[in-house]
Amino acid sequence: MTALTVKILGEIVSHEAIIREAYKDSKGIWTWSVGITSASGHGVERYKDSPQPLDKCLSVYGWLLKEKYLPDVVAAFGGAILTESQLAAALSFHYNTGAIKRASWVDSWLAGNIGLAKQQFMEWRKPPEIVERRAKEHDLFFDGKWSSDGKATLFEVRKPSYAPKWSSAKRVDITAALAAIAKGE
Repeated sequence: MTALTVKILGEIVSHEAIIREAYKDSKGIWTWSVGITSASGHGVERYKDSPQPLDKCLSVYGWLLKEKYLPDVVAAFGGAILTESQLAAALSFHYNTGAIKRASWVDSWLAGNIGLAKQQFMEWRKPPEIVERRAKEHDLFFDGKWSSDGKATLFEVRKPSYAPKWSSAKRVDITAALAAIAKGE
């Protein structure tokens, strides 16, 4: 499988958050939407003090996955056929680490050494707060265990610091918006 589906899109969002205007992440990097930074090729500073509709946030996220991350994942697996859950997990891993091309677990999996691949997958544990996400990606890739419920957490921005306002968490159903992205709308 090499297509983005609603389940794949939703799984990755479930490991992130959605913030509809530009904010500074924990390292002070301007970020927007589903963890998008200007390093992606989409300038996010334009969204400072300019919240965007949820559909736009998700549309740019879908574009980014399709254009920037999916080709790397497909290339890293060298033509091997991935299930929907394996593609979702590999994309989530790459979206978070940017390291699918140098991840030893991919080579081990391709060589058929599943036990070693499982172990190597879980070696990507920094920072410590990523361990829960990595475990979910691991379970999705190796066991087909999905963790998303079709909802995402939206946060507002605290000003003047431009840090996420964690107390503003709001869960919203994003299934319809993701369906439009998966259809290419």
